[in-house]
Amino acid sequence: MSQTILITGATGMLGNALTQALVSKGYTINQLSRKNTTSTDPDIKTFSWDVYAGDIDPHCIENVKAIIHLAGENIAARPWTKKRKFDLVESRTKSIYMIYDLLRKSKDHHVKTIVSASAVGFYGDRGNTLLTETSIAGTDFLSDVTVQWERAVDTGNLLNLRVVKLRSGIVLDKKEGALPQLIKPVKLGFPAALGSGNQWMPWIHLSDAVNMYIYALENENMEGAYNMASPQVVTNEMFMQTLAGIYHKKWRLPNVPAITLRILLGKLSEMLLMSTRTSSDKILATGFKFQFTDLKEALEDVLHK
Repeated sequence: MSQTILITGATGMLGNALTQALVSKGYTINQLSRKNTTSTDPDIKTFSWDVYAGDIDPHCIENVKAIIHLAGENIAARPWTKKRKFDLVESRTKSIYMIYDLLRKSKDHHVKTIVSASAVGFYGDRGNTLLTETSIAGTDFLSDVTVQWERAVDTGNLLNLRVVKLRSGIVLDKKEGALPQLIKPVKLGFPAALGSGNQWMPWIHLSDAVNMYIYALENENMEGAYNMASPQVVTNEMFMQTLAGIYHKKWRLPNVPAITLRILLGKLSEMLLMSTRTSSDKILATGFKFQFTDLKEALEDVLHK
């Protein structure tokens, strides 16, 4: 009998790719979804839940050995109103609390591991400081969201679960996430760095992100937080120049001033202007091997395959 994994947020960019990769390795997947969807793949089962209503199908944990927690409202989808900020936190914390409550009520569950998404936003805007998993959290809103997120996930320790948190940088994907938005001005012939351009931008190829989740799932020696970003961290200017080169666009424009971004995007501009220089030493020390460590190669693979 194949091992069953419960995935929250399975219909998103990362969740969909991870589901397909796990099924190809022989796993059975239970998905939690707000939509009444069914899969034609017999190895994928969908169970309903509504985080805001507090409803969850208790059958979702049957035969489950591990949970991958990816659920959470899209940080960059809409302006950060007071209600939006509440939803960004609630979608990440209440969701995992609901699952943990279900585990407490079930006397015969088999769950041993929780691998959760997190974000390098945990560290906040830290300039050129090299950030390891022992670095303190930042003090801005994004940091607060991530701290509350991880704190909720960590309560799994009280259930004797092995808890792993993967702090993700920008996940490179052609159709979803931040990359399509960064590509737009470049393709239109307006490549430019944002703000000073000196802010560090951790990134990871989607394939490496998927592989790291599976690695964390299967490697029982892993526990705690790990930065999920390529060893080659680049500045925003390096990133945009690399994109410009791939699309054969001349680099001739001045940087987009930070004040302009703040006027256009409000608080969302913080995501583009914060500097997070992460270390990947901890995950490398476990034996994990990145497939893509060069930004140009990673972008060409994502954009041209």
